[in-house]
Amino acid sequence: MKLLVHFATFAKTEFMSRKGRGKKKAVITPESVKEQVLAIISKSPAQGFNYKQISKRLNINDPSERKMVSDILRELSESGTIEEINKGKYRAKVRRGYITGTVDMTRMGYGFVKSEDIEEDVFVAARNLRTALHGDKVKVLLLPRRKGSRPEGEVVEIIERWRNTFVGTVEIMPNFAFLIPDNRNMPFDLFIPSSKLNGARQGQKAVAKITDWNTGSKNPVAEIVEVLGEPGLHETEMHAILAEFELPYRFTEEVEKDAETIRSGITTDEIKTRRDFRQVFTLTIDPADAKDFDDALSLKKLDNGNWEVGVHIADVTHYVKQGSLTEEEAKQRATSVYLVDRVVPMLPERLSNNICSLNPSEDKLTYSAVFELNEKSEILNEWYGRTIINSNRRFSYEEVQEIIDKGEGELRDEILVLHKLAQNLRTRRYAGGAFSFEKVEVQFDLDDEGRPLGIKFRQMGTANQLIEEFMILANLKVAELVGKKMKGKTFVYRVHDKPDPEKISDFSHFITRFGYKLIDDDVTSLPKSMNKLLGSIAGKKEQNIIETLALRAMAKAVYSTDNIGHYGLALKYYTHFTSPIRRYPDMMVHRLLTSYLDGGKPEEKGKFEKLCEHSSKMERLATEAERASIKYKQVEFMSDKTGKEFEGIISGVTEWGLYVEIIENQCEGMINVRELDDDYYEYDEENYCLRGRSGGKVYTLGDKITIEVVKADLQKKQLDYRLARPRQ
Repeated sequence: MKLLVHFATFAKTEFMSRKGRGKKKAVITPESVKEQVLAIISKSPAQGFNYKQISKRLNINDPSERKMVSDILRELSESGTIEEINKGKYRAKVRRGYITGTVDMTRMGYGFVKSEDIEEDVFVAARNLRTALHGDKVKVLLLPRRKGSRPEGEVVEIIERWRNTFVGTVEIMPNFAFLIPDNRNMPFDLFIPSSKLNGARQGQKAVAKITDWNTGSKNPVAEIVEVLGEPGLHETEMHAILAEFELPYRFTEEVEKDAETIRSGITTDEIKTRRDFRQVFTLTIDPADAKDFDDALSLKKLDNGNWEVGVHIADVTHYVKQGSLTEEEAKQRATSVYLVDRVVPMLPERLSNNICSLNPSEDKLTYSAVFELNEKSEILNEWYGRTIINSNRRFSYEEVQEIIDKGEGELRDEILVLHKLAQNLRTRRYAGGAFSFEKVEVQFDLDDEGRPLGIKFRQMGTANQLIEEFMILANLKVAELVGKKMKGKTFVYRVHDKPDPEKISDFSHFITRFGYKLIDDDVTSLPKSMNKLLGSIAGKKEQNIIETLALRAMAKAVYSTDNIGHYGLALKYYTHFTSPIRRYPDMMVHRLLTSYLDGGKPEEKGKFEKLCEHSSKMERLATEAERASIKYKQVEFMSDKTGKEFEGIISGVTEWGLYVEIIENQCEGMINVRELDDDYYEYDEENYCLRGRSGGKVYTLGDKITIEVVKADLQKKQLDYRLARPRQ
């Protein structure tokens, strides 16, 4: 049945939106009427309604309009959306049970719930979210599923709020204010009573906390809890990014005081309990601008001709005691955060940059994995325990790379030996099925005020590989020691699951556009094929987009007490032992290893699994914050380049437009589909393209196009492009 009648209705909201300050009577379509009817029925799923009761609730008195409500009820019943329980009386159809999951909110106000209870994502209309927001853990009642449609549900309980603070821009009205959230997944402005502004001024960046939100209210009520400053200023925006991901950017006074109480000296009695490496050649290799050094390598030629290599890690847990304020802060932070211009450390600077840091020419306490290797880097003996070292020299990666490349320089012999041993380890690791992902790192040249002057890219060289291979070796062997030789002991593993075959198949299909193919896309034999592909694209214009999509096709590595191995490294056992200054899981590993080496009983698994889950979550947030800071600086870098043309590659295709990555600087922006004005373009999801309805022109992933920069929106961290006009 087709419904053609239009009628007027209105809905009361507690607050006006910022866009519509006045009260207007809205004219809505029959489809909207249907939504109103469904909303009434779904709020009281056990109650039956006839058209008169529905009409009364909608303030409908006109006979023709009341008949229209009756027609709607009958149509909904015929389509299976509701059920007729008595003649002319209807109620919600019997539901299909409950699921729990996490809300993925869209900017349009509706959402999808991802759940392990059901294979498909469950669509939740805006009216059925019941104040649930992006990231919330919710209980969902499944609605009857119409044939051919995706599952749909309504939120019946918010189990756990993901967050209740938001970063945004303050917009002040005569009697109240709004905070306009930066987060694209937050479709609601936060209503701020004038008494809760806490000094915030018009246009400033601030953090607001939701204090109340009744289900009948359009906007959540909030208060300003922190004023970040004027938008566009470097410090303001970096702090805003950290606040957006609920990451701290300073230590409390209490934590700083607790860190000050930690004794830095090393007693003679403490030295006696440790293996002494102070007379053995030892070095550190780190980025040139590094301030904390949490790993060092020692090298010693043994009488039998073999090499003893010590992997020495800062002994953080010797200084940071369980139950201390510093420990609890590290546990909560779980990781250091690396933004474009700064490191937000997990531990106070007194520890991270001084007491624990393996600074050269200073006695330092370490936790070590020591290996006897032959010339082929085969392990003949291994030892684990607490040590003391004194590093001979701090090297940067660039200095070591020059020595490797030229075969000359300070401590050349020692470095070349370590290089050779590391390359043997690397060759054997790849032969065993490891992946060779080496993503290009984006770096910025910044002026004194944090403005980007240029963008450069850093790729891993053999100097980076030297450190990487010995760190992987230590992590592997520590995990094997506990997982293999101390079976049944609770431990913290770094695990990486096999990829989804469907995602790999989609990736394999995509790369054919560039003339590449995977020899074998089966997950068991994928590494060899993928490594060959990555080698063939090195230095090519499409390298970044293919590497990015390849990584997206893979599962994400996480921390867990359940060991499933590490697929990407092709290892059955793996952990994180080597960076306790910047990662809390490494501190957990140090404590567990110490306990087990001393003959301790297995620790409670549930307790450590919760800590693993928290650490994985914080790692994810830190990564997102890092990406947001890079994106902000890219937009800032492009802000004076409007009107300029660049060569780019289409890096994403959606129904609303094309994402394009500029080849020379990797700055990604979007061409709105409305800008493609030579035809009406339709989205072809299966083939990752927009296709012109009349002319048949196709824009697809990987196409090289010339774009013109239209706008750089710093507030939204968004670049707008359009196709460059043909030159006359």
